[in-house]
Amino acid sequence: MQEITVEDALARIESGSRLYDVREPGEWAEVHAPQATLVPMSEFTERWSEIQPTDEPAIIVCHSGMRSARVVAALEQAGVPAVNLAGGMVAWESAGAPVVRDDADSAASGEHGHGH
Repeated sequence: MQEITVEDALARIESGSRLYDVREPGEWAEVHAPQATLVPMSEFTERWSEIQPTDEPAIIVCHSGMRSARVVAALEQAGVPAVNLAGGMVAWESAGAPVVRDDADSAASGEHGHGH
């Protein structure tokens, strides 16, 4: 199984590779890459055929790289070229790569100056 770095993933995404996030919707809402498509591991057996790599292998990401490694192995067995993003979203954020946060609390906590 091939693992790639965040820098390599960003370069591949720019040239057309697709990024698939296999975490659960709650984790996705907390933080995700703007380029990613959510295909939760819990729905993987029904949805794996959605992972359609272009000429490049699909890039699979999870929180720290463990679940995505299992998904990459399953995809490879199914004949779908895929690579694991080493370190997952932890590494992605640490590298300063772009993220989106859907956290509903962030909108509410943005209201500063309302002293109680």
